[in-house]
Amino acid sequence: MTMQMKNLLLLPLMATASLFAKDDFVSLFDGKTLNNWDGDPKFWSVKDDAITGITTKETPTRGNTFAIYTGDQKFTDFDLRIDFKIIGGNSGIQYRSFKKAGNQDGWRIGGYQADFESGDRYSGICYGEAFRGILSLRGQKTTLSLNDKGKLQKKSETFGDTNEIGKAVKKKQWNSYRIVADGFHFTHYINGVKTTELIDNDEKNRRADGLLALQLHAGPPMNVQFKNIRVKHLK
Repeated sequence: MTMQMKNLLLLPLMATASLFAKDDFVSLFDGKTLNNWDGDPKFWSVKDDAITGITTKETPTRGNTFAIYTGDQKFTDFDLRIDFKIIGGNSGIQYRSFKKAGNQDGWRIGGYQADFESGDRYSGICYGEAFRGILSLRGQKTTLSLNDKGKLQKKSETFGDTNEIGKAVKKKQWNSYRIVADGFHFTHYINGVKTTELIDNDEKNRRADGLLALQLHAGPPMNVQFKNIRVKHLK
């Protein structure tokens, strides 16, 4: 067999190996401990092999508090997958985020958020925690920009009915969240259904990278859990 023939036979194997390497996801949670995660131990622990945040009437949180990923991964362009379950209240997955300034406990985060809740309205939206408020609603593809006076403008196109999309979310059960951040184009999916899409052309305020964090919301008692946290970096 000539060297040329050997090389031709190796090409499909090399392409397959490259494909598998590209599709590999890195796990960010070991399923047992909070290694590489930093949250207020009063609220955060590992239960049932999941990162768990709990508030009660006796132990409410003052303001929203977060479990922050502290590993060496830099979150710029990525495909993030997380399984979640929520009983009561509101939560979310922060990405390309930042620690809030000022005198606080160190577990206060702002930035892009993939929202979800125990109710029926907000699961799947893109919310700006301490970061411009609601950015894109469910069933909407929203483009953000600044006008000549520097005021934020939103242009939205409807791609789906919010109530129909909401039916993909399973109450008090495990769901899968997928967040794709590619440049300044962000897309959310819950259980494989696209929930919202955002194009952020607000060059003054948009964020190219930042922290990953999990939210425990202030307010009524709640229980939120996360597991199977994994990421694939796109660039």
